[in-house]
Amino acid sequence: MNKPKPPKEFIKLCKKVIAKRPRTVIDHILKHGFITTQELKDKYGYNHPPRAVRDVKENGIPIEMFRVEGSDGRKIAAYRFGDPKKARFGKQMGRTAFTKELKQELIKNFGAKCAIYLEPFDERDLQIDHRIPFEVIGDSLEGGFRAGDFMLLCGSANRAKSWSCEHCLNWLEQKDPNICHSCYWAYPENYTHIAMRPIRLLDIMWTGDEVEVYDRLKKKTEELQQEMPTYVKKIISRNLQ
Repeated sequence: MNKPKPPKEFIKLCKKVIAKRPRTVIDHILKHGFITTQELKDKYGYNHPPRAVRDVKENGIPIEMFRVEGSDGRKIAAYRFGDPKKARFGKQMGRTAFTKELKQELIKNFGAKCAIYLEPFDERDLQIDHRIPFEVIGDSLEGGFRAGDFMLLCGSANRAKSWSCEHCLNWLEQKDPNICHSCYWAYPENYTHIAMRPIRLLDIMWTGDEVEVYDRLKKKTEELQQEMPTYVKKIISRNLQ
């Protein structure tokens, strides 16, 4: 199950990562050979294990997934170091580079709002995210990143994006940045697909006094025995005619 111990130079470079989340994953793998999603959740409190693993990858460290048997007898995901020759330490641009200055520049350029929901949020509730996942674009970096290569997302939008991207064929196999350029999760203001699916999505959030409107809408759809998205589509369609 375990691979041979990585080369000393690879280990030395791994230990240069200082951000807490990726360093936790790295140290565990160095000590035990691999780490499971169950350990990431139960031992370290990371409720979204793929995100913690992604942090490691964004520091240029190759990680590969495999399956092991969990405590309940079911197969669960586990992660170990990939081929050390594929390390990208020279192109390091992970979450350790997400500075306060970068966040303020994004707020100045785009406002303190979620790029997906287009709703204002408290600055502390907004997270910086690569428009194009580092997993896809990392190998093609030349001049590094610019502020425009990042976006601000609220927590729920960030989690939704992570799940969708990590199940996309382009993330898993093709790794073509051009495909991401026309994806909803990278540029929601101008896209042709969502994770390579030819669909469109409108995320609507009701806040403050708008919640009362949502409650009325929900009550109305229940009375009509209709699903809320279907009812909203009908309203929009009628008003566009």
